Amino acid sequence: MAIRRKCVSLLFVLLFSTLFSVGARAGDEWLPIDPVELRMTSEPLAPGAPAIYLYRQVDRDDSKADTTEYNYVRIKILTEEGRKYGNIEIQFEKANFHVSAIRARTIHPDGTVVNFDGKVYENTIVKSKSLKYLAKTFSMPDVTVGSIVEYHFNYDYEQYSIYNSRWILSEELFTKHAKFTLKPYEREDVYLQWFWPAGLPTGTTPAAQGPDRIVRMESNNIPAFEIEDYMPPENELKFRVNFVYREGAPETNVDKYWTSFGKKQSGRVEEFVNKRKAMEQAVAQIVSPNDPPMVKLQKIYARTQQVRNLSYEESKTELEQKREKLKTASNVEELWKMQYGNRQNITWLFLALARAAGLEAYPCVASGRSEYFFHKERLNSAELGTNVVLVKLDGKDLFFEPGAAFTPFGLLPWTETGVAGLKLDKEGGKWITTSLPESDASRTERKGDLKLLDDGSLEGKLTVTWTGLEGMWRRQEQRNQDDASRKKFLEDDVKNSIAMGSEVELTKQPDWKNSDTAFTAEFTLKVPGFASSAGRKVLLPVSLFAANEKHLFEHSDRVYAIYFQFPFKKIDDITIDLPLGWKTTTLPKPIDQDARAADYKLTVEDQKGLIHIRREIRSDVLLAPKEAYPALRGFYQIVRTQDDQQIILLPVGASASQ
Repeated sequence: MAIRRKCVSLLFVLLFSTLFSVGARAGDEWLPIDPVELRMTSEPLAPGAPAIYLYRQVDRDDSKADTTEYNYVRIKILTEEGRKYGNIEIQFEKANFHVSAIRARTIHPDGTVVNFDGKVYENTIVKSKSLKYLAKTFSMPDVTVGSIVEYHFNYDYEQYSIYNSRWILSEELFTKHAKFTLKPYEREDVYLQWFWPAGLPTGTTPAAQGPDRIVRMESNNIPAFEIEDYMPPENELKFRVNFVYREGAPETNVDKYWTSFGKKQSGRVEEFVNKRKAMEQAVAQIVSPNDPPMVKLQKIYARTQQVRNLSYEESKTELEQKREKLKTASNVEELWKMQYGNRQNITWLFLALARAAGLEAYPCVASGRSEYFFHKERLNSAELGTNVVLVKLDGKDLFFEPGAAFTPFGLLPWTETGVAGLKLDKEGGKWITTSLPESDASRTERKGDLKLLDDGSLEGKLTVTWTGLEGMWRRQEQRNQDDASRKKFLEDDVKNSIAMGSEVELTKQPDWKNSDTAFTAEFTLKVPGFASSAGRKVLLPVSLFAANEKHLFEHSDRVYAIYFQFPFKKIDDITIDLPLGWKTTTLPKPIDQDARAADYKLTVEDQKGLIHIRREIRSDVLLAPKEAYPALRGFYQIVRTQDDQQIILLPVGASASQ
């Protein structure tokens, strides 16, 4: 939650902050180094570690108009592999804060110091299709095995606003010692609470506030955080301390807290949407009186999505915003007249229009599951940060968020599916769970009309259609990019699904704007050496698009639960035209491996010189305990085994024994 500071208290804060600042550091001020750490070659509590954090320090100061956070990091390089930790990435969110005052140096085991004087870059770091972030990056000078690299910097936050403070204890490397402080923002009607969702590691002194009002905590020997494929959000699993500023009197009773929150939120929403006459006039331009309720709903949804959505545009400077003279609507009537608004208010416009059309519609606030899982016992209203509209129609509860750009009618963004929410009313509201779409709602369908060449290459036309959430995230991902970037994005998407090298050329762009149209792209495809020779025989793999499953869940052990973003289905329908004079001698048998929550099907047919391959994978798994890992791993082992099958071809007139 961001709390707007009152001007009355701002003057006091500014004066007070000149007297004391926890995080302030001058120039290249460095902490002394223990000679033992210079000589160390391993850490008994982290055997085999390529590197460890010797020391981490985080000093957060929320008391000033300009919130700052000072970070100090010291890393010991223990192996040749560990030298990569001399390449530094400092993550940040450009819209909310930036990085300043970076200082860095390398210390060799003999005590020689090499100061960093190179260039700092700003890059987008891509970890996966769903995880990318901005980072300041730079490489430390002259890093060798045994070196210590250390750096310190500031996070400078947006002026006059406080964002949830947090201390992250768990990191990729083992941490020998860490210190944390927070100097909180103070106002009579605001109080601070903190909690540690995943507990605290052994050797940690729990956070406590001293007589000087500063919250402090120290921790020793924090284990390295393990990364696994398809794991729950890292923030849900890491040792961490969350700080939350709340307005009003402290409340510890769960029901009372949420009832009070629900009443306040309901009042705010109703005040914003209570423009019945204006909305009836607006809805008359959208629907016809004789339209069935579902048709009315679809038309209103489509029209609402046409409103300019500022939340999905590139960030503008304060000067650019002033030039464009953009305003924030105080109610739905103003928003309708302006025809632009943010994500949250556009969803409330849909609520007002639906009601004006005579539909039974309710405002809801829902949690997300991209960064953490919601727990109402944490008493953190900021975790219900998404506006959703519930419409009751034909005895069903339908959920909508048209303010989330490119979301198809009837779906929510994947982060808001199957999550807890609060249906608001004047009594405080009722708890709900949003719908979770079935696998068939989000499909990747690849249709290939291909030809096998004499040299074993495969080439031809490929058409890919992404529906539901598969199409939505791609549209969102590239919403502000040019045609060249979008072309490369889609070509790489196809290449990454093919286990061997391929040449992919986009020939027809999909519809990037309309969420209700199919997201279909056309390509030319060439896969050199797809088929291989074995004497006079030619071996043709049955699976072309198996790369994503090739190394999935290979490890025998599992630390965390298994977590997928959303249920999905993949359908490959491939036709391969054989060279003249070639025939099939062996075809794989049909496979239908139904594991209830997941399913794999494969059929291969010879249609008079044309090989027709149909492969389907369905997954309705969302979150499974790690105890279910052996069964899920076994399923994907079967998938890999079947995908590795070969179609055996021979020249006409040759025998299978040749």
